Formats: sequence, structure tokens, C-alpha cells
Amino acid sequence: MHQLTLAEIARGLADKSFSAEELTTTLLARINSLDPQLNSFITVTDELAVQQARAADARRAAGESGALLGAPIAHKDLFCTQGVRTSCASKMLDNFTAPYDATVVAKLAAAGMVTLGKTNMDEFAMGSANESSHYGAVKNPWNLEHVPGGSSGGSAAAVAARLTPVATGTDTGGSIRQPAALTSLTGLKPTYGRVSRWGMIAYASSLDQGGPMARTAEDCALLLQGMAGFDANDSTSIDEPVPDYSASLNASLQGLRIGIPKEYFGAGLDPRIAEQVQASIQELQKLGAVIKEISLPNMQHAIAAYYVIAPAEASSNLSRFDGVRFGYRCDNPKDLTDLYKRSRGEGFGVEVQRRIMVGAYALSAGYYDAYYLKAQKIRRLIKNDFMAAFEGVDLILGPTTPNLAWKLGAKGNDPVAAYLEDVYTITANLAGLPGLSMPAGFVDGLPVGVQLLAPYFQEARLLNVAHRYQQVTDWHTRAPNGF
Repeated sequence: MHQLTLAEIARGLADKSFSAEELTTTLLARINSLDPQLNSFITVTDELAVQQARAADARRAAGESGALLGAPIAHKDLFCTQGVRTSCASKMLDNFTAPYDATVVAKLAAAGMVTLGKTNMDEFAMGSANESSHYGAVKNPWNLEHVPGGSSGGSAAAVAARLTPVATGTDTGGSIRQPAALTSLTGLKPTYGRVSRWGMIAYASSLDQGGPMARTAEDCALLLQGMAGFDANDSTSIDEPVPDYSASLNASLQGLRIGIPKEYFGAGLDPRIAEQVQASIQELQKLGAVIKEISLPNMQHAIAAYYVIAPAEASSNLSRFDGVRFGYRCDNPKDLTDLYKRSRGEGFGVEVQRRIMVGAYALSAGYYDAYYLKAQKIRRLIKNDFMAAFEGVDLILGPTTPNLAWKLGAKGNDPVAAYLEDVYTITANLAGLPGLSMPAGFVDGLPVGVQLLAPYFQEARLLNVAHRYQQVTDWHTRAPNGF
């Protein structure tokens, strides 16, 4: 049963081939047996999962139906989950039990999904390798010596290893798409405001967006259906009708105009990844797509702008964790200043401290105009580039990452090298656009992902293209050895 996709699980539960409880206990056994190799879960909610599975079975017995009813899921450990530890993979929140459900968690629970547990991540979602967690690094199931990507690396590893069919992730600068690419998954970052951020512990409020992670585009469509929608509790939520994401999965790609930015194929891209991207372009051409070269001239400034804006917002958001109002408190402080300094110094990890310091500097008097304001102007230029490009093409395609998954610890002393791994993904966050990464091959046994970007609220088109591509390729069906 662990090899079944979400769509196959929905059919199996509807046909009574197995029960939600049988499926749940099978996956819990796999997690307890196999996850020590991966470290993909922070908390496994065995009792809650069995209770929810039995409730789902009872609802089906009473005549209720639904694609998500009784299906298992794991949540990234920054979605508040009532009565369950929600740690953000930080010592700062190690003892925090959420008193309420995030909107995403509540919506999926109402649909009947079964929560298997909370997945590991980079601390406060800050990282591209899932190595900054207080609970230790997550390992890539395709090669246990390599990173799974971040910050949603726990969710990615758990889905890739068939410990859960789907998982939630969050994407601030590529943190759904990049780990999806490095573990051979389909990961979707929706349009900013499409999925509620209420109850999702913030890193950078103008960039964060929750989304689905699964093996197939079909599964992402089913999960996004349950996640998306307006939420009055979230001031950034957009009141836009939610389409049926599964309805157009099989639509023809004939005449679809796909833009290929020339800036994507520079010196920083591994040529072996470039070959896989070109192969995927050829497959899409066979399906009827028309390829056009385009330009995104301001992409070269994206990393610099992002790593001013995101840390600036993080320094503001994380100021609440001070040992007084929220989070870890140091022992025996001498005075209030000592309480603040030691609580934050002991509670936050190195990468989080680094970004808070960068952000506080960028927002400080005398530097705000030189750094933060200029970064926001560049952000607007990047958005303008996309708007101009989408006047001539329907989608934009390119590599998701410039390199393959690197070895654990390889970039630990060079944060800038890790930041550069986000070069293709962060522009979508800066512009608020939807983006998807889909499996597109392997190099030396490590997965390669291809990224698709679309205009606002065109998630259905992204899922359609990925689904049609997955109908003629088998990269998404392959499983790591031992899992």
C-alpha cells in the first residue's frame, strides 16, 4: 500500500480494497522502521493518526465520499497543529504545543485527511539543505550521504521514501520546489495569497506560501484543492474562486507557448542538468508545445534582493521570540537584558542568527534606503520582467536547481554557496507567481527537476503540463533503493 499515489489511495478507499486504518497503521510501521535512516519526522502522531483514520472509515461507512477522506498526510513542522508540538525545527520552540490548527491543517482535517506527523525542516525555514534543524539534518533517500534540499526537506524525504503519499511544504524562496527537484517529486508553490498563511509560523511574510508536495501532478492537484481558498483570518489571503484543479489535467498542450529564458543557461548551471532540461523540452514539443526564447534581464539581481528582503522580514517576525512572550527562556538571567540576549543566543541556531543580523542591519537607520528600499525596487523590476514575458508566452520553463543534491556538510562553511542554489526559484517568490517543479531525470543516481512558472492563479495550467509530461515519462514512478 505504501507505493500507492494519493489518487490510487482515493480509489482504493472508495472500492473498499483497504480501510483508512489499515493504510495508516502500515505507514506508521514504515515510519517507525525506516525514518531513523532519514530523520524526516520531528514528531510522529501515532495515536492521533489512528483516531483520525477510524473517524474517516466511519464517515465512509455512513455514505460520505471524497478524494482526501481517509488519505494520510504529513505536515511541515511550522503549521500549527492543535495539541501537537510545533517546533519550526528550533530549540526556541522545542516545547511549544500549538493551541489551535493552522487553516491549512484545519481544512485538510475537515476533508478527512489523517495526520501521520510533523516533518523536519531547516530551522524557521531558513536554509536550502535541511541541515540547520535543531533535530539534526535530514538525509536524501536517493543517497543518504546527500542533502534532500530545504527548507521542506523532511516533507520531501518522507514522500520520496514512501513514508507518506503527500505532505505540506512552504516556499519562501524555493523551499517546496528545490527539495522536490532534489528528491524526484512534484512540488507546487501557489500564487501568493492562494493558500492561507494563518497558523503558518512566519519567516518572511511577503514571500512565504504553503503548497503541496507529492509524487505526481495529479496528487498535487487533489491536495491543492483541499488547501486553497480565501481565509478571513489571513490579511494577505486573496478572495478568488478556487477552480477544479483536476478537471483540466488532461487538456491538450497543442499550441501552448513555453518561454525559455536565456539567462537560465549560464555558466552556473551543471551541463548535465541542462541536458535533462533540453530532453524535457523535446518531450513537451512532441505534445504540441511551442518553444520561444525569452529574456528576464533583472534575474541577475534576484539573489541580492531576496537576501535583503527575506532577512529583513525575518528580523521583524522573529523579534517576538525573546524568552518573555514566546519561546525558550535561559536559566537564571541576571537582568532583562541578559534574559533577552541569552534566550535568543541559546534558542536560535547559527543560520537564523545570521539572517536576523543581516535583516536588522538592512533595516537600520542610515541603511534602509541603501539596502531594503533598493531591494524592493529591484523586486518590482523582476515582476515587470515576468509581466512582459507573459505577454508572449503562456509558461516559462527552466531548471529548478543549478546543481545536483550536494553531500551533507559540503556547504556548511559557505552560506553564500548555499544561497546560490536558489537562483532559479526565488524570482517567483519576489513576484508572487505560481511555480512547479517536476521530476525530469537522473544524473549519477541523483534526481533532476524542471521548473514551470505561470501567470497569477494559473496553477491549473502548471498541473496540466506536468501531468501530460508525466503521462509520457516515468521519472516520477521510480523509487529510491531500500524504500
